[in-house]
Amino acid sequence: MSERSQISSADLSTGTEPGAPNLAMTGGSRFLRACLRKPVDRTPVWFLRQAGRYMPEYQAVRRHHSLLEICKQPKLAAEVTITAAEKLDVDAAIIFADLLLPFECMGLDFEFAAGEGPVIHKPVRNAEDIARLRTDRAGDLGYVAEAIAQVVAHFRNHAGVIGFCGAPYTLASYMIEGGGSRNYVQTKTLMYRQPDAWRRLLDKLVSVLRDFARQQVEAGADAIQVFDSWAGSLSVEDYRDFVLPATKVLIRDVQAMGVPVIYFGVDTASLLPSMRETGADVLGLDWRTPLDTAWCTLDYTCAVQGNLDPITLFADPDLIRRRVHQILDQAGGRPGHIFNLGHGIVPNTPVENVQHAVRFVREYRREASHA
Repeated sequence: MSERSQISSADLSTGTEPGAPNLAMTGGSRFLRACLRKPVDRTPVWFLRQAGRYMPEYQAVRRHHSLLEICKQPKLAAEVTITAAEKLDVDAAIIFADLLLPFECMGLDFEFAAGEGPVIHKPVRNAEDIARLRTDRAGDLGYVAEAIAQVVAHFRNHAGVIGFCGAPYTLASYMIEGGGSRNYVQTKTLMYRQPDAWRRLLDKLVSVLRDFARQQVEAGADAIQVFDSWAGSLSVEDYRDFVLPATKVLIRDVQAMGVPVIYFGVDTASLLPSMRETGADVLGLDWRTPLDTAWCTLDYTCAVQGNLDPITLFADPDLIRRRVHQILDQAGGRPGHIFNLGHGIVPNTPVENVQHAVRFVREYRREASHA
């Protein structure tokens, strides 16, 4: 367990007695307690992609640096992470990085093509390609841990600090498709026709991602979020047969480092019970399923994060307030809810509307207490 986690454990050990929510909590302790389904004084809030293109401060940095340059320079990555979290006044900051960073240390080059997203020029398509992938250079990713250490030193538990990595399936699909995909034909063809090679690929990814996560935890990350962005492309049967075993290994290994794990996918309502079998402490919910319905499906056996439609942030403040409060109503005050979006903040989102959403989360308890 990291030194930061040990410090935070004092806040977490106050028990679940009815008076616990009245304790004074920092954003960091509030976020961690919610991850572990402990009572909190109010629902913690942060946002996926809260440091991004919608924010003028980030755009100013991007005028002089590419996305990868920001990721690889700890001072810059820490700066954009801290600036966004402070401007929004959220309870947690997620480190500015990119899901595909581990590809380089595995010997797979990629770039971000204008308007096209990530492009892998030599996709992984067979057993020979998989055999060439390296697993011994995860230390090359140390710049992410350095950025986390700077963010941790800045916030000093006033805000939680979240590290992250991609999930094995999502990263494998990027490797195989050569970028994003609509139907994942290449990925599923390899998965179906070369199951042994598929398992070797996921095993290699788990090995690298485990080391990558460990670096982040040792730097002080309070939690690790595992992004399975493309898991929604799978049937329940395929998820269970081809993806769940490796994902479960990764999540359990990260938990053994002493931090909670948030597991997030998009369009995964049908997969939620199977995703729960990974043992993740928190499941991220997208906006397609009501939060109360999804949580009930999980028998309330884990914490949940979400799940406002990101495009709601383009609405008038009154509608944003109603949607925010509707989600909080659905959570019903049950310990273990972290307010977030159902996916990331999109470009051109009005910053003031994101700030409004934070305020509406904080107002909710005060309004309820006077009801």
